[in-house]
Amino acid sequence: MARITLFPAQSPARVALFALPIAAALAVPGLAMAGSCAGDVDGDGEVSGTDLAAVLSAWGSSTPAADFNASGTVDAEDLTILLGAWGTCAPSTPIETPLSCVSAASAPFAFHFDSFNVGGPAFAAVDPIRFPDLAGQVADVYLVENRTAAQWAANPSLTDVRGTPQTVTLPSTLATQAFSLTVSAVAGSADLSPGRGLDVVIDADRDGVLDGGDLVDGGGDAPGMWLVKDLAAAGPYAVTQIASYDVNDADIIDSMELERIYYPTAIAALGVRPLVVISHGNGHNYAWYDYLGNHLASWGYVVMSHQNDTVPGIETASTTTLEHTESFLAQLATIGAGVLNGRVDGDRIVWIGHSRGGEGIARGYDRLFDGTFTSPNYQIADVRLLISIAPTDFLGTASANPHGVPFMLLYGAADGDVCGCPDSDIPDSFNIFERAEGLRQSTYVHGADHNDFNCCGFNDFAGPAGTAISNAEAQDVAKAVSLAMIRRVVEDDRCAEEYLWRQYESIRAPSIAATTVVINEWNPAVANRIVLDNFQTNTTTSTSSSGGSVALAGVANEAEALHNDNNTAFTWATTDPMNGATRGRTSDTGRTFVFNWTIDSSITWTVPAAQSDFTQGRFLALRAAQGTRHPQTIALLGDVVFSVRLIDLDGNEQALSIAGLSGGVEEPYQRTGYGTGTGWQNAMEAIRIPLSAFRAGASNVDLSRIASVQLLFGSSSGSAQGRLVIDDLQIERE
Repeated sequence: MARITLFPAQSPARVALFALPIAAALAVPGLAMAGSCAGDVDGDGEVSGTDLAAVLSAWGSSTPAADFNASGTVDAEDLTILLGAWGTCAPSTPIETPLSCVSAASAPFAFHFDSFNVGGPAFAAVDPIRFPDLAGQVADVYLVENRTAAQWAANPSLTDVRGTPQTVTLPSTLATQAFSLTVSAVAGSADLSPGRGLDVVIDADRDGVLDGGDLVDGGGDAPGMWLVKDLAAAGPYAVTQIASYDVNDADIIDSMELERIYYPTAIAALGVRPLVVISHGNGHNYAWYDYLGNHLASWGYVVMSHQNDTVPGIETASTTTLEHTESFLAQLATIGAGVLNGRVDGDRIVWIGHSRGGEGIARGYDRLFDGTFTSPNYQIADVRLLISIAPTDFLGTASANPHGVPFMLLYGAADGDVCGCPDSDIPDSFNIFERAEGLRQSTYVHGADHNDFNCCGFNDFAGPAGTAISNAEAQDVAKAVSLAMIRRVVEDDRCAEEYLWRQYESIRAPSIAATTVVINEWNPAVANRIVLDNFQTNTTTSTSSSGGSVALAGVANEAEALHNDNNTAFTWATTDPMNGATRGRTSDTGRTFVFNWTIDSSITWTVPAAQSDFTQGRFLALRAAQGTRHPQTIALLGDVVFSVRLIDLDGNEQALSIAGLSGGVEEPYQRTGYGTGTGWQNAMEAIRIPLSAFRAGASNVDLSRIASVQLLFGSSSGSAQGRLVIDDLQIERE
C-alpha cells in the first residue's frame, strides 16, 4: 500500500500522523487537507474541540488517527500533543494526494488515473474544497523524474523534466478543478518499459523545494503518473528473425518441428529476457504472426512461433506447445549459433495461442497443473501468462482450463469461425475466460474477425456491412494489449495497465482509431478482491454472496443464474433471461445477475460489517454488459449509463455517474443471425471507480464505515431504460 512520504526534520507527532497509509487517511474526512497537523483529527485545518472529543473517544485504544506519537495507545502523551497544537494548523510537511487525472463533465469533475499517452493530453486536479488554502492561488506545477521515498527524503529539491515548471492559478471551484498539464514536448521512456514515470508536485510556496504545504502525487516509490509510448508502435530495438529453425525433436512429429524466432538484435546488451511462445490455429501457419513476433521482440522479448499439430485436435495442439517450449530451451546453445544462449529466461514464459492453439495453451497449462506433462527445462510456475486469441472450447470445463495463471482473451465480435454462437459450446471463447481463477483480462473488438489476428487467413468477417475494421487495425489492437499485459504480469510494470481496463474512450494507443470499438474486462487476482457479490453463493436475489441483504426497487425481470444462453438462438424470449450469455457450458459454474428498468430504480447491497472498510481498496468495481436483443436494449441503442452511491453508517452518502469515466456500458455489436433481431453475445465491461472520487468536494462519506452500495438507474441517474447483466461487485486493492 502506498504511504504518505516522510521528509526530514519532522517532529515525532507529525511523523506519526504522516506515516499513516493513504487509505487510512481517506477514512478520516479531510485528514489529507492542506493545513493538517498533529492533533487535527478531522482535517479541518485547526485543532479544536471536535479533535479533542475524537481523542477522548479513542482513549486507551490503538486508533492510528488519534495516536499521534505512534506508541500503540491513545493516552496522555497524545493529549499533550493535541493541546500543544491547539488552534489553526500551519502545514510543515508535504501532503501526498492524487493529482493526475482525467477530467469529467459531471461531479466530481476529475477521476484520478495514472497513465497518459506521450504527447498528451494529461490533466491534474486540486480539489478546492479539500484544499481551501490553495483555491485561487498561483502555484508552480512540477513534473519530476520519479523518485523513491528515500530519494525524496534525501533530496526534496524540484527539477522539472520540461526545464521549467508550469505556473497555474489553482482552481477555486470543484467544476474547474482539473487543468491541463503541459506534456506535449515531454519525451517517452528511454528503456524497455513503454512508460516514463513522473512525480507530480504542486509547489504552493513556489520555492523550488518539496516542503510544508506542497502537494505531491508520487512521494512514495511508485510514480504519480506515467507517460506511455504508443503501445502499438515498434519498440526501441531492431529485430533479427530466424525464419525457419528445425528442432528435430523425437517427441514432436516430423511435420511439426519448425519454429520461427524473433529477438532484439542487441540481445547481448539486454540481459536475460522473457520468452514468448506463439501457437497457431487450425489451417493457420507458424509464419503468419510476424506482426506480433517482430513487435514484441522490438520491445525486448524473445519470441518463438512454432508449427502446431491442430488437425487431430486440442490434445495434440497442447503437446506441440509443451514440447516446442521444452526443445527451444534445450537448444539455446545451437539456435542461431548460440546467439540466445544465456539470454532467455526460462523462468518467465508467456504462451500465446490462436483458435485451436488458444485452447491448446489452456489445455497445456492444465496438463502441467495435473502433472500429466513434466519437462526437465521448465515448470508450471515458469509459465507466467496465457494469451488466447479467439480460442475454441472443444474439451470443456475440466480440460480447457487456465486455473490460477493470469489469463488474457483477445476476441473479435465479427468472428465467423469461433463465433460466440448460441447453438454450440465449441465456438464460445468466453467459456475459457470465465474459468480463469487468477488475474484475467479480455479485449473484445467490434468489427474484427477470426483471421484479422494473423496475416494470411481467409476473410471470415460475419458482422454488419460497413463495420469491418482492417486487418492492420485489429493487429494494432493485438500488439498494444499483448505488450501491456506482458509488461504488467511478467515484469510487474504498471505503466500500461490502465490500457487494459479503462474505458477505451478514455485511453487507447494513438495508432488505434478513435472509431474502433474495444471493450475491456478486468478482474484482479483473488488476493486483490474483496467480494461483495459475485452471485456464486446465496443464490436468491435478496441475499448477496457475502451474506448481506439486497433490496430491489423498480427493476423488473430480475434473475440470477448460470452465465449460459439456454437455447440455440439469440431471439429475445422471457423464458431465457440469460439470452446472449455465451460464457459457459452447463458444466461450468459461473453465475450472473440480469434485470431491466424503464423507471427510476435501484439495487442496494447492505455491506456486511467485516467488509465495511473500503479503505482497504483503490476501486469500487463491477463488470456489466447490455442484454442481447432485449426490448429495452433495442429501444436505447446506445451506451448504458447509471450512477453508483455509497452510504456510510452515519447516513452520509455520495453518488457518482459512470459517465464521468468517459463512457458507459457499450451497446451490443449489431450483428444478426441465430434468430430475429440484432445484437450479438453479451460483452462484459469493467467499471472501476477510484474510491478517492467518493471523497471529492464536500463529501463526508467515511470510507472505513460503509453501510451500503447502491446502483441507481433511470432518467434521474443515467439511461432512462435498459437491460443489464452484472457480476463481481467488489472492492479491488489494485
